[in-house]
Amino acid sequence: MQFNIINKTAMLPDGREISVETGKLARQADGAVVVRMGDTMILATVVSSKDAKEGVDFLPLSVDYQEKFASTGKIPGGFLKREGRLSDYEILTSRLVDRAIRPLFPSDYHADTQIAISLISGDENAMPDALAAFAASCALSVSDIPFDGPISEVRVARVAGEFIVNPTMKQKEEADIDLIVAATLENIMMVEGEMKEVSEDDMLEALKIAHEAIKAQCTLQVELTKEAGKEEKREYSHEANDEELRKELFDLMYEKAYEVAKQQINDKKERSAAFGQIKEDYIENLPEEHEIDLGLVSKYYKEIQKKACRDCVLNEGKRLDGRAFDQVRPIATEVDFLPRPHGSALFTRGETQSLSTVTLGTKMDDQLIDQAMTEGYNKFYLHYNFPGFSTGEVKPNRGPARREVGHGNLAYRALKQTLPPAEDNPYTIRIVSDILESNGSSSMATVCAGSMALMDAGVPVSAAVSGIAMGMISDSETGKFAILSDILGDEDHLGDMDFKVTGTAKGLTACQMDIKVDGLSYEVMKQAMDQAKAGREHILGEMQKSIDAPREDLKPNAPRSAVVRIEKDMIGAVIGPGGKVVQEIQNETGATVTIEEIDNKGVVSVFAVDKAAMEDALKRINAIVAMPEVGEVYDGKVKTIMPFGAFIEFMPGKDGLLHISEIKWERVENMDGVMEVGEEVKVKLVEIDKKTGKFRLSRKVLLPKPEKKEA
Repeated sequence: MQFNIINKTAMLPDGREISVETGKLARQADGAVVVRMGDTMILATVVSSKDAKEGVDFLPLSVDYQEKFASTGKIPGGFLKREGRLSDYEILTSRLVDRAIRPLFPSDYHADTQIAISLISGDENAMPDALAAFAASCALSVSDIPFDGPISEVRVARVAGEFIVNPTMKQKEEADIDLIVAATLENIMMVEGEMKEVSEDDMLEALKIAHEAIKAQCTLQVELTKEAGKEEKREYSHEANDEELRKELFDLMYEKAYEVAKQQINDKKERSAAFGQIKEDYIENLPEEHEIDLGLVSKYYKEIQKKACRDCVLNEGKRLDGRAFDQVRPIATEVDFLPRPHGSALFTRGETQSLSTVTLGTKMDDQLIDQAMTEGYNKFYLHYNFPGFSTGEVKPNRGPARREVGHGNLAYRALKQTLPPAEDNPYTIRIVSDILESNGSSSMATVCAGSMALMDAGVPVSAAVSGIAMGMISDSETGKFAILSDILGDEDHLGDMDFKVTGTAKGLTACQMDIKVDGLSYEVMKQAMDQAKAGREHILGEMQKSIDAPREDLKPNAPRSAVVRIEKDMIGAVIGPGGKVVQEIQNETGATVTIEEIDNKGVVSVFAVDKAAMEDALKRINAIVAMPEVGEVYDGKVKTIMPFGAFIEFMPGKDGLLHISEIKWERVENMDGVMEVGEEVKVKLVEIDKKTGKFRLSRKVLLPKPEKKEA
């Protein structure tokens, strides 16, 4: 069989190679490619319907990234032993691709479109999430689907002061900057990542390095499109327009919408009602017998309202709610809001509100990670919930959507930078953010509330973290632009940029940026970062009014913890045969005990709900791992009785012989009636046999020696 195979390669700055092949796999898809770097191989396919469904006025695009377990020689866990629903990691990778790709489809293209990306071979030295969007764009490039690309995406990390494009997994773990950046040949489109309290200038430098690598990959796609003969894209007609109606509505409604925008109405519902009334008045004044398409009226009015709001901001120098460009909405904070959770905080900024809780758990509460590329346990996780009532809507609760997973991950990355190292933190930490109101940047409210809840719980974080969402409105014709701090939901929808940034007083910890226009310069980006820094510092000041440092002690109902480090060869003694000893400690004290080997040592973590249970469990563990010392006195228990004496358990798992001659000073002829099994007796360790290791005990040395009788 003959394949029409096309192969192209691009080089990374350090000389490593990325190859793209099309024409061999999945040939019935509209576009399909295999991207390879090292032993990592990704198959990306794209299929789009020829026509749009009736009544659809948006792009129904679905992006699914999935890692096949066979790609790394593994079998999935669970009962079914097959790939199931996408994991959070796969959802997050799908979102990275979606956010980079979606803005570049024509605005009037409404056909069902599906991008499927599969990891078919996995290599930890070439992380696949940084290649997924590149593969998707390549698949679009070799198809006839209309697309204003190409784009590409790379990861850039800074390790020991050096920037690395598409680092290995080990390099990523050592990095203090870890960003995934998507861009076209000309402009950056999307940024997401985390940092260890670095400066804004350091982040900008990382973006520049990423963009240079992306340019080479975009050039490759231009050549790939030519060789595949896909420069001409399919013709389509997915919208019916009426230009006369559009102009008529603009003339009737623009000034009215502009006047509403100028009123600077602070309340979200009032502002929405005022804008909506303009359209309602127009429809009410239409004659009963009219042929005007009301769907087009709604569509055109959205365009008019958006332009009026944008023009008002640029011309009047004020925002929809009356704030200055760099002004943050009023903030109210409160900690210890809930009596029973281990930590809680309420953060309200304008009409956005997060109620966050912290729960401290044991090692048994660790989150299991079972993925094709990674496996292990996670001691810190954050869940973000966005119920319908937060925006006054009716919405069924069917589990977290992709947006909730993405927002929760951003807050997780922002806060994890300040947590104590795993070896110093015995707790598993879960944060839950419930959004009770939403009008812009609820993920940043989650960061602020989550940081305060951690401190309220007594978790020894290194610093407080605040977050802010920045926006931008610009006019390419006049060159005017406005950077907006702490954007409203409306400003997010009508703006050209959504830039979320988090950090401590020292520097940045996480960011997420989506840019909706071409030509955003680094100078404008720098201005946005500097304005965001001032906003973050202001929010930190408001947070510190409620709590400025972690509490010195845990809440009364929070589990207490202690860590005992023991020799490796003592792990078995604490566990006991079949777990008998550790289970006995837990059952009798009520404490929870976990044991693991770290750095060739045994680490015993003890969790208890009260001090007495903690002390009892620690006493038992210390007794097990303690080494017997000659001359020490112990409280023992009679285990067995023999004709020549009794065996006494004087330490957990350690028995010694109490010879009949060592029971008391008076002569004992036999053991009948002298002792009983289970009897408690105080003994002294008098000898450890150097050859056998056996223990010899004495009771009589602890008793007063009788005086000798005169002859």
